[in-house]
Amino acid sequence: MRHHDLVIIGAGSGNAVVDDSFADLDVAVVEERWFGGTCLNAGCIPSKMLAHTADVVRTVREAGSFDVDAVLDGVRWRDVRDRVFGRLDEVRDRGRDGRMDDSSVTVYEGTARFTGPRTLRIERADGAVEVSAGQIVVAAGGRPVVPGPVTEAGLPYETSDTVMRIDAPPRRLAILGGGYVAAELAEVFGATGSAVTIVEKEDHLLGPQDETVAERFTELAGSRYDLRLGRELTAVGGRPGALRLTLDDGSVVEADMLLVAVGRVPNSDRLDLEAAGVATHDDGRVVVDAHQRTTADGVFALGDICTAVPLKHVANREAKVVAHNLRHPDDLISAGQGPVPAAVFTRPQVASLGATEQECRDRGLDYLVGTADYADVAYGWAMEDTTGFCKVLAEAGTGRILGAHLMGPQASALIQPLVVAQALGIDAATLAGSPYWIHPALTEVVENALLDLGL
Repeated sequence: MRHHDLVIIGAGSGNAVVDDSFADLDVAVVEERWFGGTCLNAGCIPSKMLAHTADVVRTVREAGSFDVDAVLDGVRWRDVRDRVFGRLDEVRDRGRDGRMDDSSVTVYEGTARFTGPRTLRIERADGAVEVSAGQIVVAAGGRPVVPGPVTEAGLPYETSDTVMRIDAPPRRLAILGGGYVAAELAEVFGATGSAVTIVEKEDHLLGPQDETVAERFTELAGSRYDLRLGRELTAVGGRPGALRLTLDDGSVVEADMLLVAVGRVPNSDRLDLEAAGVATHDDGRVVVDAHQRTTADGVFALGDICTAVPLKHVANREAKVVAHNLRHPDDLISAGQGPVPAAVFTRPQVASLGATEQECRDRGLDYLVGTADYADVAYGWAMEDTTGFCKVLAEAGTGRILGAHLMGPQASALIQPLVVAQALGIDAATLAGSPYWIHPALTEVVENALLDLGL
């Protein structure tokens, strides 16, 4: 059995743990599929590259609003796809090859399972190997959830892992799920010409968002797509390329392709964690403490396999924490417990931070609400935007920012001053009144929402 000082399971954010400071250690990286992880290969980056292309398409289509005569001749999907993945696959391969050329790092291309405390069996194409390690980092990520009615049908379906690499957009696309993955990919394929039907068991899309965002986004989406809200899938029939989705009210959705986007699940069930003494939560997430240590001595975890907020910027932060703590066991650090901002890259964009209004209400907080519309600031006029808004929630009396929610162009960037303020403990009145806010920049919508709190 070969022994390594450190073994990292997963070469997504896990690959970022090892830098030059680990050169004196015997390090191994185990990856079964993609160097760069979900984000690079089938998640954040390709979806946003495609979403920006979709944004360009809609800009051309809506140019008449600005008295510009423009005609969209078409979207060359294969060229778009190949531009996106030609670039990203090169980055993936360069990262893999760089690790394989590193004399201090051993790369195992295969699947790992624990056989005991800090011991692993790695299944590779050329046979299995057993290794032990002084320390192990579990960064094996997650995968899309596929409901029983889909798998039982035995008919083709796509997930976010596969759909962005298809050869051609379908004429009719059915999307199961109404969260951010479903919303972003509906944006992409709707812009390329697919007729999109979304089946969502909740009454609104983006249900976890603030209630105002969810209501307004759903209303806008309803003008573009066929929404089947409050409905669940009971069966999939038909044949490849001509699917029939039966819903719980007896209605049928006909589609050429089915995209399943109902959520993700940690890959913890594939690692035999119990053999190593690594505990998991009921939902499969690996249990970690504030320093990313699991319940097993010498085993750390990071990213989607353990976090309650499965976002790339969270995994990146946790990778830095693990890297430090591996090298400095007497000076442990943590990722912090502050609210994590998030964004949905649709048209319009959505960005969120902290508590929603329904959460404030349910927790019985004494809070204030400040709102401002894009249509009421000068740059909103320039953009002819009539639906965008900013909503800020603050604690009455102190002005402490509890949450913030934006829907509209550049929302993912506009929320950042509020993120900084909350992280640094800057109250809403100070944030509104102390810095200059550029006129007539779109950031005035944030300033106006803060002023609307009346503090």
